[in-house]
Amino acid sequence: MTLIPFTPADNATPPFQTLFQLDGATYQGVVTWNFYAQRWYLSLIDQSGQTAWHGPLIGSPLGYDMPLAPGVFQSSSLLYRADTGNFEVSP
Repeated sequence: MTLIPFTPADNATPPFQTLFQLDGATYQGVVTWNFYAQRWYLSLIDQSGQTAWHGPLIGSPLGYDMPLAPGVFQSSSLLYRADTGNFEVSP
């Protein structure tokens, strides 16, 4: 499992971005704040610039997994662990 700290910056556009390795491919993860919904949203963008998944950044509590992008990837999973503030990428 790979841990990636979620550390958004108020003065950056977007506030947070990182690369994820999912199913052997690299995806750019872009997290933005939605003012009206008052929550973070994650977009996963493939190497051709197409959005593979976009949705709310739902935090998994310790002891229970709530995958982001369910059904999109065959062998990889992506979680945001709210209690630790980390993304978890497996395998």
